[in-house]
Amino acid sequence: MTNYTFDEIHQQPAMWRKELKALLAAKAEVSAFMHKYLTPDTDIVLTGAGTSAFIGDALCPIMRGMWRNVRSVPTTDIVTHAKYLLDAERPLLLVSFARSGNSPESVAAVNLANKVCKNVAHVYITCNKNGKLAQQAGKENVLALLLPEETDDKSLAMTSSFSTMLLTCLMLGHIDTLEQDQEQIEKAALNAEAVIAEYEEKLKEIASRPFERGVFLGSGALKGIAEECHLKLQELTDGAVVCKFDSFLGFRHGPKAVVNSKSIVVYLMTDQEEVQRYERDLVKQVDANNTPVAQIIVIGGKAPELPNVKADLVVKMPYGYADNTFYGIVPFVVVGQLLGFYASKAHGLNPDAPSVSGNIHRVVEGVTIYE
Repeated sequence: MTNYTFDEIHQQPAMWRKELKALLAAKAEVSAFMHKYLTPDTDIVLTGAGTSAFIGDALCPIMRGMWRNVRSVPTTDIVTHAKYLLDAERPLLLVSFARSGNSPESVAAVNLANKVCKNVAHVYITCNKNGKLAQQAGKENVLALLLPEETDDKSLAMTSSFSTMLLTCLMLGHIDTLEQDQEQIEKAALNAEAVIAEYEEKLKEIASRPFERGVFLGSGALKGIAEECHLKLQELTDGAVVCKFDSFLGFRHGPKAVVNSKSIVVYLMTDQEEVQRYERDLVKQVDANNTPVAQIIVIGGKAPELPNVKADLVVKMPYGYADNTFYGIVPFVVVGQLLGFYASKAHGLNPDAPSVSGNIHRVVEGVTIYE
């Protein structure tokens, strides 16, 4: 049995440092491209499929402070509804996230954007230099950001590819001042290393407990991280653990019904007091009304005051949330990845290829793109 998933989770801090170095070296070219194609009227669409789409979902709440007109639209929606989702008259910057760059929808979304929009430019953030997307690079209106080769995860589940593509787009939004952000990026890497060093064994123990449902909650950008975490646990257990994600406030409006004695609940909590006060209220309510198998609180800084709440684990990142640049959201995903990895093993599966039925594959199969 190979150990791709284990290695790919643990290599992430090194990959983030490596990508920072690469982007700094390419800063002049990247900055020139962005200034050329990014205008106040540009419609910026972050796109991908599955995990790659979740990158855009995490980024949208925070990228609006960097890019004016940004939204997240999955390639799987563009393929079926391009003429409704893309504005033919406005300049478009399509930012495509793709581990392999070979998914049928990835290529189709690019082709449809070129067909529907009169003025379009592309940024490819991809991990595979030999993928179909990367092979389209070299055109004047295309910027290809090829990530370190190691991030082209060999396992079924995307781990280092997700986090490094996410970080890369954050750095792209700060490209003109990237040197000033190096300390915050390093703190994100140190936080991930601390999570692995200090909490991996406890997460392994929790993952071995008999639960059938997983819930991940986050606010703002951390809701997008919760979305990715829920998929990691679900796909790595081959669906034996069915998972949901939501915002803290949204969870009350019906979805909270899923919490029972066979659930685990993971709270990804912000350091922003004006937001965290709502999060604390929800944690207290869930704790008072339920007895889940485990409750995990993940926080980027000081642990929240939650008297009488029965938290099985509080994951505290010692280097802070880095809220001013939002790089601090990236290491939160490591908790979901580790839970998924060890739950997969607890279910007797191979985390590198957990789909016994063959329902899911590393690169999606069975998709026909129609004219």
